[in-house]
Amino acid sequence: MRRLFSVLLGALLPAGLALAAEGHHEPLDLTHSTVGYLSIVLFLVAYALVMAEEFTHLRKSKPVILAAGIIWAMIGWVYAHHGLSEMAEDAVRHNLLEYAELMLFLLVAMTYINAMDERRVFDGLRAWLIDKGFGLRKLFWLTGTLAFFISPVADNLTTALLMCAVVLAVGGDNARFVTLACINIVVGANAGGAFSPFGDITTLMVWQKGVVEFWTFFALFVPSAVNFLVPAAIMHFAVPNEQPTTAEEVVVLRPGAFTIMGLFLATIVTAVSFHNFLGLPPVIGMLTGLAYLQFFAYYLKRRAGCCRAGDATPHLEQIGDVSGIDQSDEHDDRHYDIFNKVSRAEWDTLLFFYGVVLCVGGLGFMGYLALASEAMYTQWGPTPANIAVGVLSAIVDNIPVMFAVLTMNPPMHEGQWLLVTMTAGVGGSLLSIGSAAGVALMGQARGKYTFFGHLKWSWAVALGYVASIWVHFLVNGHYFQLPPGG
Repeated sequence: MRRLFSVLLGALLPAGLALAAEGHHEPLDLTHSTVGYLSIVLFLVAYALVMAEEFTHLRKSKPVILAAGIIWAMIGWVYAHHGLSEMAEDAVRHNLLEYAELMLFLLVAMTYINAMDERRVFDGLRAWLIDKGFGLRKLFWLTGTLAFFISPVADNLTTALLMCAVVLAVGGDNARFVTLACINIVVGANAGGAFSPFGDITTLMVWQKGVVEFWTFFALFVPSAVNFLVPAAIMHFAVPNEQPTTAEEVVVLRPGAFTIMGLFLATIVTAVSFHNFLGLPPVIGMLTGLAYLQFFAYYLKRRAGCCRAGDATPHLEQIGDVSGIDQSDEHDDRHYDIFNKVSRAEWDTLLFFYGVVLCVGGLGFMGYLALASEAMYTQWGPTPANIAVGVLSAIVDNIPVMFAVLTMNPPMHEGQWLLVTMTAGVGGSLLSIGSAAGVALMGQARGKYTFFGHLKWSWAVALGYVASIWVHFLVNGHYFQLPPGG
């Protein structure tokens, strides 16, 4: 059996690797081994299934989690044969720690978003917009602008879905308006997320990695605004200049809606303070902020119990006239459970992120990311490489692309790190399938906002992409004067 194992391993590894591994304290180069080639093929197949999710209805987390397990199993097998199991174990633990920090950070943020959604904060904003009776052109600009400014705090997916609901409620019978407004929302949400550490998973990864400081991200505000404004100004003239008819909608905010919004802001401040002043990972501050929400949930339950005992009606924060609104105990806060909000987090996305981090980490441990870094950042140069990252993120999800760049960790000026942060965030707007916001809106506005409808205006989005890069070099030129990594 041992002889058979040695024969199989010899077939999987390149010639001379076993000899080179003796006394070896660096990771083995598996880039030209059968194990390496199998891992590449496995990752590509898994990612093809991810991209086909809309047609197969197979959750995107499933193939990448399986691929991650198999890739690391093959790595572990090879390293165990060479007596280097501890090296492989340390590597996978490092990747797992990186994932855990990001996952827990996102989990807290998602829990707050779900709590605000349950308190009808987003329904209230939607009702207010509908009730104002804006014309289609004004609504086009308003929804896009709100998407730009809300996505730095809420995730771009939630922001896009909220704004699209407004568009469909007001102008849903006008397919041309819905298409243009949805494109504008996707571009606005992705651009807004690019200048905030909380706006997108990619910016969060860059911040937590420590290559860009918290306040430095806001240097991308002007380039990100240009990325949104250029295509919006072009599409403005194609938006129908009509006044739609709207029906009044009344939304009652549930008790504590504004308090939860304030607690979310306090949580963000806590996370930033833990990182900037205490030198601790931001996730520790976020988890501390989750305790704020847990204690407030306890207060809501106690308050609801006292109100019912005294036959009193809890205070309702309202938008519009609430006369005739059913205020029954359908949402009785006596049974308010914060863990219901935790359970409603986007677990498929969080587990997909796990699979991506472990897959890309495994390929990097084999040596493939070093080869890619040499080709892109040494032969091409940082600027063309970072622009290409943005274009690639329109086809492949920006999470594995950005994680690969961070794993490569090429020596770059801070201005280049800002550039790749922006391009990875806004590059997904080039195609409707390039971001979670675009994919979600194709489902929400099915038949009106489509892949080809977005593609028709991709040239305008591309002009915004190019303009934002040019403006970044123009207004943030001093960040390119610092030494690489400084």
